[in-house]
Amino acid sequence: MPKMFGTDGVRGLANRDLTAQLALDLGDAAVRVLGDSGTKDDRPEGRRRALIGRDTRVSGDFLAAALSAGMSAGGFDVIDAGIIPTPGVAYLTSVLNVEMGAVISASHNPMPDNGIKFFARGGFKLPDAKEDQIEAVLGQDWERPTGAGVGRISHDTVTATNLYIDHLVSTIAPIGPDKTQPKPLKGLKIVADCANGATSVVAPEALRRAGAEVVVINASPDGYNINKNAGSTHPEQLQAMVKASDAMMGVAFDGDADRCLAVDEDGNMVNGDQIMGILARAKKAEGKLAHDTLVVTVMSNLGLKLALKDMGIATVQTAVGDRYVLEEMLRGGYTLGGEQSGHVINREFATTGDGTLTALTLCNEVMKSGKSLKQLAADFPQLPQQLVNVPNVDKNAASTNAVVQAAVEREEALLGDTGRVLLRPSGTEPLVRVMAEAATQQQADEVCARLAQVVADELAL
Repeated sequence: MPKMFGTDGVRGLANRDLTAQLALDLGDAAVRVLGDSGTKDDRPEGRRRALIGRDTRVSGDFLAAALSAGMSAGGFDVIDAGIIPTPGVAYLTSVLNVEMGAVISASHNPMPDNGIKFFARGGFKLPDAKEDQIEAVLGQDWERPTGAGVGRISHDTVTATNLYIDHLVSTIAPIGPDKTQPKPLKGLKIVADCANGATSVVAPEALRRAGAEVVVINASPDGYNINKNAGSTHPEQLQAMVKASDAMMGVAFDGDADRCLAVDEDGNMVNGDQIMGILARAKKAEGKLAHDTLVVTVMSNLGLKLALKDMGIATVQTAVGDRYVLEEMLRGGYTLGGEQSGHVINREFATTGDGTLTALTLCNEVMKSGKSLKQLAADFPQLPQQLVNVPNVDKNAASTNAVVQAAVEREEALLGDTGRVLLRPSGTEPLVRVMAEAATQQQADEVCARLAQVVADELAL
């Protein structure tokens, strides 16, 4: 039986894979695994609390109701923060000192999908072992609390959202001794594409409070239009609007706003690797880049690593997934890490990837440097890259098949220090992703095609 929890919680087609019953059961199981106090003489030993939030999908309504029911029936008081970005739930889980947080979202996935993921006390994503424990007790009978032992459900969207926005703005504009808040983004005109998702209120308000002139697009969620031809997965509208409005730059979020991509003044995309490079260099200059190291994944472009090396910044590499980036950051005491897709974790201010925080800190660096985003991004050129999915293969044999490994070594020797290859089994399908980077696009294409053919021939099911 496949694991229920993937790299980012439980995901699936809402009301088919992810049902109200499953949400109820997940809430019930989570309180048993993550709760650390109980009842005595039928009275709670200190109220145990959980916080939940969701993105703008219509299915979030029934899933939030079911998840809250499972948690409160298990003895937790539940604070429903309504529609709020995933990193907002992580932040509030930390500062409100609740025992756990939960987010109902499928991030950048299409509207019919949804998901549930949990945060432990302190606002950190759960390690695999905790998710395994939740899955192990799912649906099991137990002696649930009764009477005063059951939990209450309260709804407070406004307070939660304002607390989170206050935090975001303070990261680049801390309130001074005279109780006034500076406007570090004054003079910056920016387009914000909110993907009709969870940051439709938060991002525009935070950017404006920091002083920016904000042109907002795709911030009218109706339950059905999240990520639809909008946001970080469909940046074409943002690229056009930046040029049409004569803005200095643009930012695009995904549905739950834990990632951010950018667009320069000419409408060119600035990806997560380039954003991380810009922020890593700035942190190093301020003495805030721990161990002068940036944590990246295996998908980060070699161009980023080479540019950083020349700047005296090392890179540490993890598996794909922002949770693995965070685990390495905590293990090694690093302060900045992320993914090419736009998940950037800034441990100075957050416990998880935060798209709005990334946008604010990137804008702040543009203003402080006196350079355009295009100029800053140019210091982190991206090597040409090609990615091919090879389907219907034994993905688990990719790392052990002698012929495949010999082919990989042959291509790596050919590329030398000017490129690299990567074979990555899919987490959910019988396919292997073959990626090549090289000095030219033609070389990347040729290397990728040769390797993909070997994988297809050798590992065919």
